[in-house]
Amino acid sequence: MSEADIERRLRRLEDREEIKELVGRYGFVVDNRDMEGIADCFVEDAWVLSKDGKHNSRGKRDVVEQYHGRFSFLGPTNHFTHNHIIWFDEQDPDHAYGLLNAHGEVFRNGEAMMSALRYDDEYRRDTDGRWRFQGRMMSYIYYLKFDEIQKYLGDPLRVRAYEEPQQADWPDNIETYQRYYEQHPRPVPSPMS
Repeated sequence: MSEADIERRLRRLEDREEIKELVGRYGFVVDNRDMEGIADCFVEDAWVLSKDGKHNSRGKRDVVEQYHGRFSFLGPTNHFTHNHIIWFDEQDPDHAYGLLNAHGEVFRNGEAMMSALRYDDEYRRDTDGRWRFQGRMMSYIYYLKFDEIQKYLGDPLRVRAYEEPQQADWPDNIETYQRYYEQHPRPVPSPMS
């Protein structure tokens, strides 16, 4: 292995660790309501969207304002990040993608709630050499009050953070999930069970 190959592999490992740290830092700055910290997580032309359309911001200023608006009806929040897959653009060493699953405990409009979500991320090495979010797309498996999880986790309308319950973004609409249950139907529970 050449010295250039070793340097390239080492750089990739360092990039991966910096991206993981960015994702972890995001949860802390959001929970701390650190508006400067939130802004520092994003490039200037960043975007934050959600599949349900509730998040729809473009440009760092709009992203920060969107968080500011959401904090008006949120009390304490606690974000947890879990599995994180990162892959790099082979044509552009300053561009990467990620898939992350996470949970959030929130106090929303006076009620304790929990959400399970995925982030489809784009990352970009910014002009100062640091990795930041280019964009985040959020999707939800559920968003429920703590005492509703047992009742509604199996219900397709398990996003209940808004006035009207909404269909979960996943896994019900994922092709492999659908195909599995087409090939392996769930038994219908009998009334005697």
